[in-house]
Amino acid sequence: MSLGSSTRPLYEDYDLGMLDLDGVVYIGPKAVPGAVEAVTAARKAGMRLAFLTNNAARPAADVAAHLRELDIEADDVDVVTAAQAVAHLVADAVPHGSAVLLVGGEGLQIPLEERGLRCVTSLDDEPVAVVQGFHPDLGWKALAEASYAIESGLPWFASNTDLTIPTARGIAPGNGALVQAVRTATGATPTVAGKPERALFDETLGRIDADRPLMVGDRLDTDIDGAINAGIDSLVVLSGVTTLQEIVTLPAGRRPTFVGPDLSSLVATHPEVDVDDDSATCGAATATVVGGSVRLTRGEPGTLDALRAVTALAWSWGDRSGTDIELDGTLDA
Repeated sequence: MSLGSSTRPLYEDYDLGMLDLDGVVYIGPKAVPGAVEAVTAARKAGMRLAFLTNNAARPAADVAAHLRELDIEADDVDVVTAAQAVAHLVADAVPHGSAVLLVGGEGLQIPLEERGLRCVTSLDDEPVAVVQGFHPDLGWKALAEASYAIESGLPWFASNTDLTIPTARGIAPGNGALVQAVRTATGATPTVAGKPERALFDETLGRIDADRPLMVGDRLDTDIDGAINAGIDSLVVLSGVTTLQEIVTLPAGRRPTFVGPDLSSLVATHPEVDVDDDSATCGAATATVVGGSVRLTRGEPGTLDALRAVTALAWSWGDRSGTDIELDGTLDA
């Protein structure tokens, strides 16, 4: 699979932008540089936007309020959380009004109750299912109660399984790390709603009818794999957790449609990349294979043209040689 290209800004080629939040729109309380301007430009041009997050810690209304504080136009319904998606899955699986064991916080409790379910925190309250989502205050007692309930035979649902989460101070353990603790204790595997599973995408497309959606994310294992699973084109950005080295070594079946430095790539054109045997040129950038590694020989590192030239060359070289290529040390980001 080669990189996609577009002579027009991506917001003109796609009618719905499905934007991941952590690492794409914001990191902690602050917006990613350029994100506010990109979202504003895309919306002004007529692109519909949905803000998708695997993070179940906050209710959608709180997330929307945070976006508005960053000067990003967003209604509550524009935010789609993995907590909402998992609540939908659970409500479809158990009788209306059932008790479910809540392993999480308000961000998970509210959508469960909106689906007509009753949240409890003890196996003694006779829940019919266990529902787990991230919350920073989640402790051992809640994980232990979940383990006891799962060991008793209750079905287990999880909002997502992201092992890490970007924060203002760095990368921290995510819900997947907490899910793994329960999995280790029980040997069970949960039904997962968040990316890369389809439920979060289905929840979004159930609200917004789109012919050409585009997923924009910073994680390969959730955002990009999820888009591929859902049959949706994708743009991976380097403002979050993924490095360029990880992108260039992806096998053909796991590659994004586009690559860019940040959310500004949504409002940019993506020129064709001219690939020869050992070089590739995109706009103002040229990448060359030198001594078994890719080196940027023309252009500015980190720009859209440079990322496209480097990625296209590395993928072409890897497909032809059957080996992964290493980046010049100055290119890894």
